[in-house]
Amino acid sequence: MARLVAVTACPTGIAHTVMAAEALRRTAALKGHAIEIETQGAEGVGTRLGDAAIENADAVILAADIGVDESRFAGKPILRTSTARAIRETGHVLDEALAHVATAPPAAPTPPPAAEGGKLLVAITACPTGIAHTFMAAEALKQAAQARGYRIKVETQGSVGAKNALTAEEIAEADAVIIGADTHVTTERFSGKRVLKTSVGDALKHADRVVSDALALPAPTGAAGYTDTVAEAKAQQKEAQSGPYKHLLTGVSFMLPFVVAGGLIIALSFVFGIEAFKDKGTLPAALMQIGGEAAFALMVPVLAGYIAYSIADRPGLAPGFIGGMLASKIGAGFLGGIVAGFLAGYVARWLRDTIRLPTNLEGLKPVLVIPLLATLAVGLMMIYVIGTPVAAIMNGLTAFLQGMTGANAVALGLLLGGMMALDMGGPVNKAAYTFAVGLLASNTFTPMAAVMAAGMTPPLGLALATMVAKNRFTVQEQEAGKAAGVLGLAFITEGAIPFAAKDPLRVIPACMAGSATAGALSMWFGCGLRAPHGGVFVLAIPNAVTPLGSYVLAIVAGTVVTTLALVVLKRPAETVSTVPASSRVPAG
Repeated sequence: MARLVAVTACPTGIAHTVMAAEALRRTAALKGHAIEIETQGAEGVGTRLGDAAIENADAVILAADIGVDESRFAGKPILRTSTARAIRETGHVLDEALAHVATAPPAAPTPPPAAEGGKLLVAITACPTGIAHTFMAAEALKQAAQARGYRIKVETQGSVGAKNALTAEEIAEADAVIIGADTHVTTERFSGKRVLKTSVGDALKHADRVVSDALALPAPTGAAGYTDTVAEAKAQQKEAQSGPYKHLLTGVSFMLPFVVAGGLIIALSFVFGIEAFKDKGTLPAALMQIGGEAAFALMVPVLAGYIAYSIADRPGLAPGFIGGMLASKIGAGFLGGIVAGFLAGYVARWLRDTIRLPTNLEGLKPVLVIPLLATLAVGLMMIYVIGTPVAAIMNGLTAFLQGMTGANAVALGLLLGGMMALDMGGPVNKAAYTFAVGLLASNTFTPMAAVMAAGMTPPLGLALATMVAKNRFTVQEQEAGKAAGVLGLAFITEGAIPFAAKDPLRVIPACMAGSATAGALSMWFGCGLRAPHGGVFVLAIPNAVTPLGSYVLAIVAGTVVTTLALVVLKRPAETVSTVPASSRVPAG
């Protein structure tokens, strides 16, 4: 055991001074060393080091951002560093201080062997700023895990984004997951793992107990059902996304609740009459104000903001939202929002990675420097360079689609329908859906109707086929068909994925034929849908879909075509040959 003394000091002596002292004290204790710490700042000296402590010390640590009198430490090994480094890299600071000691301290006891069942832990630490407590908690967890013989990887999250991000492979290998956070942390990627959630303060002060509690959690149990299989397929699709496509879908996923809520509320206003909202002060007018003037007004800014967030993390949010709002005001629509989102994200990320500030001012980057500079750049580009031509493109596209009839409408319906069934929730499916959703803000409703009808028919057609052609499906598939039918009614195209993954060469063409039929008929009838999700459940709202009878006919026709194609293409279950693994289409 080594004996250390330290001085921590920042200009105010309030935040970094105290946090650096706490980090050094905590980490030294975990490493088995004794340490005494003096804090200095604008208000003077706190807990001054005594002469005896200095005399007996093996090494001195000066974690200071201001001048410190070193005369009393003459003859002692001194390590000079900053408060920020003492907070973020506490273990390294202590090790470097001890390296200055002429006589090495006694070797630390050999850590106990790893607990049964695994040797890796993963964790996330996060506080609102992600500057001090986040890194201190990460260091404390590392020391506690290592003391138990475990490897550990800690992802830190804060206002400048995530660092040391966990990979899918590391999460899969991990014995348990620790979330030490005072902000929201998404946990979908940890499905099937033992997850302990606690505060960042608890992870910092009681790291040993937190690690013990995480390892003591019972292992998740339960057999996967059909809906679990569908959820796993969707997760695999999301994991496979990368690059600009991933950023676009992130924006779309955050935008959808605004569009769905707004669309349904607008549809509710039509219950009182298609133009009842024009009477000021009435309930229909209030509903239109909520859905059309509020929810739909946020649609493009949210799309742009979260595209930027996906690219640059939190620094991209402000320029992304503001760029999206400008796109709406200029009339550039969802196309302008997409452009603004990508522009804001890449500008913010470049600024985040390029700008270097003194340690004392590092906290200003995410709250002042990056939002200011990125917003100025994106705003000026949208107003003077990008906005007008994108608005012209958007207006031309809207006019073309609204005037589309006859063969052109049928051709678009065939294309959108086939895209919805080609990969059932994958990139092609999402491209068609995003195109239709984006047009809702421009009062173009026919593509949305075609897309939802086409998205419902694959699982509905499979469900019907398992009932009318049972000899084509195993008993397990017949049971799965019931769940697929429910998912189809709710417009969850992914309900067909397990069938497609098992027999892609027959199921996918059959589903595409039915979806293309549904999409083409919907466009031929001129059906319009004001709500971008909900399946059959939105059909009960008057005027949400027009004309309703023709729209139902399109869905039924597409379902029947899929069923007939499956009956023709699939062989009786007892003679179905196994499709070679090389020809199988992975889910998504």
